[in-house]
Amino acid sequence: MTDSLPGHVVAVSRDDAHRFRKPTRESITLIAGLGVEGDAHAGATVQHLSRVRRDPTAPNLRQVHLIHAELLEEMAGRGHEVTPGALGENVTTAGIDLLGLSRGTRLALGDDAVVEITGLRNPCAQINGLSEGLMKELVYVDDAGATVRLAGVMSIVLEGGVVHPGDGIRVLPSAGRHEPLQPV
Repeated sequence: MTDSLPGHVVAVSRDDAHRFRKPTRESITLIAGLGVEGDAHAGATVQHLSRVRRDPTAPNLRQVHLIHAELLEEMAGRGHEVTPGALGENVTTAGIDLLGLSRGTRLALGDDAVVEITGLRNPCAQINGLSEGLMKELVYVDDAGATVRLAGVMSIVLEGGVVHPGDGIRVLPSAGRHEPLQPV
């Protein structure tokens, strides 16, 4: 992996309530250590309601959710109309193999913002409310018996900044050995 892969931001989304979909915006502001300003999932500790019930003091490793637009295109080809923000992501990307990144990889979004990949999104059955059968497309068991999760990656904000559609994305690989992503 090179230290600068081509990629860009397709769309940005945020919502101040715990709804499944997030409306797209002209920009979002990332705040270091918290997430997306004005988003219901922003915070230093867990904000996803199911995780708050389990342990409200756990660190928030899911501050910013990223999904690759290529996945949305693939799902459209399988009969599932999924638009940016529909799966609850904050940043829709293109040109970056998000699922193939190592834990700890940093992404520079636009001029100032930097996020660090913490792991895979572990989606919930609410996805089927968007399109019947979509959950089976995004989470399944492969021929080797491993669970495959395609619903994007989660990250924390290291450096804040404003992110717009069209902004470039630079991949800054982690210093150590490649560490495959696990659900967070």
